[in-house]
Amino acid sequence: MGMSGGVDSSVAAYLLKEKGYEVEGLSLILWEAKSQKDFTTCCSLQAMEEASKTACQIGIPHSTVDVRDYFTERVIEPFIDAYITGSTPNPCILCNRYIKFPFLMKEAEKRGADFIATGHYAKVEKSHQSSVNSQKSDNDMVILKKGIDPKKDQSYVLYVLSPEELHKLVLPLGYYRKDEVRNIAEELNLSAIKRPESQEICFIEDRNYFKFIDKLSPVAGKPGPIIDMTGKIIGMHKGIYGYTVGQRKGLGISSSKPFYVVKIDAVKNTVYVGSQDDAKKKDFFVKNINLIYPLPLLIPPLSTGDKEGLPKAGAEGCLTLRASVKVRSMMRDKPATITYHESKRIAYLVFDEPQWAPAPGQSAVFYDGDIVIGGGVIKRSV
Repeated sequence: MGMSGGVDSSVAAYLLKEKGYEVEGLSLILWEAKSQKDFTTCCSLQAMEEASKTACQIGIPHSTVDVRDYFTERVIEPFIDAYITGSTPNPCILCNRYIKFPFLMKEAEKRGADFIATGHYAKVEKSHQSSVNSQKSDNDMVILKKGIDPKKDQSYVLYVLSPEELHKLVLPLGYYRKDEVRNIAEELNLSAIKRPESQEICFIEDRNYFKFIDKLSPVAGKPGPIIDMTGKIIGMHKGIYGYTVGQRKGLGISSSKPFYVVKIDAVKNTVYVGSQDDAKKKDFFVKNINLIYPLPLLIPPLSTGDKEGLPKAGAEGCLTLRASVKVRSMMRDKPATITYHESKRIAYLVFDEPQWAPAPGQSAVFYDGDIVIGGGVIKRSV
């Protein structure tokens, strides 16, 4: 059981033990802040202590694994590189893909554990269907689904999981709402109940990623122009890594109307701003696609036209389908048409209606109802 020291993973461990599982808690030491004062996120050493206390209360063994070097290489460095090149990364997804679940799988194998588990609000269920292109039986196929609490659903950050990880994964909190989980923790008087909610970027102490990047990559802060949609220079930025598509606050622009970041050009070292409507986008490409659910089980290919860089829909290796899509973890998924090219692992996505500020570097995750089909990373062009 991956334990961060927080309420969610603590209650998940308790629920699994109550169901009769033999549970062992495991915490990954990801990042040690320079100052540990009031720094109680899942990355801190204090969080490891809380996880150990909670495991003791629940009555399960607990251990830690130091993965700080891997975390720096696979999460911190790509995080910094993305911002420097004008993208907006999602470190939670990077961590899930390269650190958290691979190490849980590795440690489970060492200990002879049958399953791995986390405190994510999502569900893993066996499918009652089998792929038309597969010889696997029904029991061999698992699907990832949204959790029942729409305010806490975390299926978005789990789309990167492999079939092997999903087959071993147990997610008890997918069937609970957050208030129910907190109530259980309070009734048990778990040590974790004192912990605050995790912040979005766990390894940044004061939530100031601009300062964080500046400290680790001092050459990143190169000033440049801020340009409006007419091509006029209306301000200067301190470095493109301090901006993200959709941003309104902190632009340093004096104006009677609000401006939003609509584009970041790393080559020209330029930030482009416009109106709220300018920040909306209806279509874009998605790269590094990871599919969890077999596309042939959804719907037949649609007969749509082609798009530059992709073969026509219906061509070999190219499938177009209807699905709903999230481009941010807390947004509602919206209907879209997706043309997917299997060999390139690239998709061209067209929403029915323009969506708010899809940012390059963030993920677009595809859904069929509450089933996660898969997803990929938003990019500017093919």
